[in-house]
Amino acid sequence: MAYVLRRLLEMVPVLLVVVVATFFLAHAVPGGPFDKDRPLPAEVKARLEAYYGLDQPLPKQLGNYVVNLAQGDLGPSLKYPGWTVREVIGSRIGVSCALGFVSLFIAVLIGVPVGVLAASRPNSWLDRVPMGFTLVGICVPSFVLGPILALVFALGLGWLPPCGWGEPEHFILPALTLGLITAAPLARLTRGSLMEVRSLDYVRTARAKGVPPLRVWFVHALRNALLPVVTYLGPAAAGLVSGSFVVESLFDVPGMGRLFVTAIINRDVMLILGTTIVYAAALLFLNLAADLANAALNPKVARGR
Repeated sequence: MAYVLRRLLEMVPVLLVVVVATFFLAHAVPGGPFDKDRPLPAEVKARLEAYYGLDQPLPKQLGNYVVNLAQGDLGPSLKYPGWTVREVIGSRIGVSCALGFVSLFIAVLIGVPVGVLAASRPNSWLDRVPMGFTLVGICVPSFVLGPILALVFALGLGWLPPCGWGEPEHFILPALTLGLITAAPLARLTRGSLMEVRSLDYVRTARAKGVPPLRVWFVHALRNALLPVVTYLGPAAAGLVSGSFVVESLFDVPGMGRLFVTAIINRDVMLILGTTIVYAAALLFLNLAADLANAALNPKVARGR
């Protein structure tokens, strides 16, 4: 419990640094939230800036924002009149979480078994063929893999809708894109970790004692081999659950990633800050969850903490 509390307290200065850096970067970008194709009258723009406090010096704006943030207030959206940033994010975060968890499930379901299979027969075709495909998965970015999957399964075979949201089949292509991109490094990490663990003394001792091979492989070796895999899943899960910028835009998914891109285009500083804080908090909490999972798998880590 003391370790968890200490980690939670350590998140506060990290989030503060993220807020300060994002605030000044967002204001350094040319243009503003009220700049349109047809410029607003000067007096109307001045009133809007005064209403939202944008006419104040940047340090004072930052101070006011931090004070409000400490009270749980993310401020109003500058491009969605009548909406707060919390309400805008709340309407999108469920979509990204659902897509992220499905993608993570696909990544683990594919990546870990493929890595185990490759490590069970090193330097055979069961090792080289899957690892060759994982190398392709690592090298191909999501903005290439996504259109390829849409071209094959949507336009070519007609099995799935190419884009949209609201039906269960709309999950498949974006989740498969994100899942395959994450499964490729996960498989290689699982394979490398198992290859390292299988040569350790306690694994050889278990074999010498006559422990069944499957028990040696899946109980003794795999448990410790999963430690780096779990560590990798922390930031990977944060990226998937918080939303993917490219994939959500490709498949017209109304999630956090697409919202963040729209906020940057609209120069909505409050919404940019809110989504960045959500991303940072998700990354920190999921990293903490990964560390706790490592402690559960490795008693030495638990005793050290």
